[in-house]
Amino acid sequence: MKNNKRISKVSIGLDRRSFIKKSGALAAIGTLGISPVFSATQLQKKNTMKKITIEDVDTNFEREPLIPYRFKGSAITEAWQTLAYLRAGSGIHRIGIGTQGTLWSDQRVFAAHSTNGGNALMYAMTERAVQLLKGHSFEDPVKVLEELLPEVWEYGKKITGISDLKKTFALNALVPVDNAIWLLYADENGLSKFDDLIPEAYSKGLSARHDKVASIPSFSVGAKVEEVKAAADRGHFIMKLKTGSAGTQKEMLEKDMAFMEGVHKAIGHYETPYTENGKIPYYFDANERYEKKETLERFLDHAKKIGAFDQIAVIEEPFGEENETYVGDLGIRVAADESAHTVEDALSRIDQGYTAIAVKAIAKTLTMTMKIAQAATERGVPCFCADLTVNPILVDWNKNVAARLPAFPDMNLGLQETNGHQYYKNWEKMVSYHPKSEGTWVRTKDGVYPIDNSFYEQSGGILHRSDHYEDIFDPEV
Repeated sequence: MKNNKRISKVSIGLDRRSFIKKSGALAAIGTLGISPVFSATQLQKKNTMKKITIEDVDTNFEREPLIPYRFKGSAITEAWQTLAYLRAGSGIHRIGIGTQGTLWSDQRVFAAHSTNGGNALMYAMTERAVQLLKGHSFEDPVKVLEELLPEVWEYGKKITGISDLKKTFALNALVPVDNAIWLLYADENGLSKFDDLIPEAYSKGLSARHDKVASIPSFSVGAKVEEVKAAADRGHFIMKLKTGSAGTQKEMLEKDMAFMEGVHKAIGHYETPYTENGKIPYYFDANERYEKKETLERFLDHAKKIGAFDQIAVIEEPFGEENETYVGDLGIRVAADESAHTVEDALSRIDQGYTAIAVKAIAKTLTMTMKIAQAATERGVPCFCADLTVNPILVDWNKNVAARLPAFPDMNLGLQETNGHQYYKNWEKMVSYHPKSEGTWVRTKDGVYPIDNSFYEQSGGILHRSDHYEDIFDPEV
C-alpha cells in the first residue's frame, strides 16, 4: 500500500451488523428529505440485476494545493481528493473519487478547525461509510445511498459536535463511495454507458442530448474586472461572479455593486450566439451572504440603474438556508445550491419562489443529483451544474449530467461551471490522471465543451479506470 499521503484510520465505533439490519427498513428517510415518491423497488430495472456483495474496502486521499479561492467571507487553499475502494465477492474492484468542500458544505466546520482538521473530519465520514459497506450486499445503487446517508450524517454530528450539521456535509463525504458503488454496479452487470445507469424513474430529468456544454469559469470575491473581461475575450459567454464580499452588510453591498458595475461596463455590450437576446448573461453567486431581502433588492435596483438587470440570468443562494424569505417576486431567477441538500429541500426552495436548482453530482452524489433533477424537471424548474473546484475526472461526472439536463431558459446548450483549471496549482498534472485525457470533450474550446458522439459512447471516460488512482492501492488489498 502506498500510504505516504494517507492519514491513519480513526476509531469510529462502527456497528456494521446494525447497519445491515436497518438498511432494509430505510429508517429516517423522511427526516433526511429523501423523496418517498421513488422507492427502491420502483428503481429496479426490468431485467434482474446481480446481487453484489462487498468483501473488502479501503480509503485514501491526496492533498492538492490551490491558488486561494475566496467566498463565504473566507478562502480555501487546499482540496483533498478522496478515494473509496470497494471489492466485490467476484473479485472486481472499483475506486470512486471525490473532492472535499468543507467551507462550501458547512462553513461552521471550516471555521472551527484548521484546513487539515476540517478535511480529516469529512474523511472520517467517508471511512465510516465504506466500513459500513463491508459485507453488505446490494442490487440497487440508489438504495445504498438511502441506507448510508442517515448513518453517516449522524456520525458526522457526533465527531463535529454540531447537532444540526448540514446534510450536504455528509453527502459531500459520500461522493467517492456513491461513485464507487455505481462503477461496481456497472462492471458487475456489464453496463458500459452512463445512459444505462440512469433509472427509468429519473430519465426525464436527464433526457437531453446537447452537442455543447457551456464551460463556466468562476471568479472569487475580490476578482479584478480585467480577469473577467479576459475570460470573455477567450470566448466564455457566461461566468460565475462571486458576490457577498467580506465586511459588514453595508460594506458588502457597496463592494458588490461596484463589482457588478465594473463588469457590466467591461463586457455588457459583448454578443454571444448562445442566448436568445444575443447578450452576455450574468450569473451571480452570493453564497448565503445576504442577511435580508431588502439588501438584495438594493443590489438589483442598482442593476436596473446601470442597465444590467435584464442580463442577469440567475442569482444563486443569496440567503442562508434558514431564511425562508419568498424570492419569487424579485423579477429575476434565483437558484438554490447548498441549501438544496436533498429532494425535499429542493422542493421547499421551489415553494419559496426559487426558479432554478444548481445540481452537483460531484458534491451531493450522483444518486441525489438524479433525484433532484427529476423532481425539479417535473415542476418546470431548470437545473444547471455547479462546480466544487473538483479534479478533471469529476468534471466529467458533472459533464455527463450537464449534457443531459434540459436546456436552461433562453439558452440553447447545457450549462456547467468548472473552475479547477483556475485554482489548482497542479491542474495539468491532474488532467493526466484522466483515463481519456485526450478526449475531444475534455478541454474548453471557445467557451464551451464540444460534446460529440464519442463523449456519449465513452461516457466522458468516467466508467474507465484511472491508472494513477489504481496505483495508489495495492491490487492485493
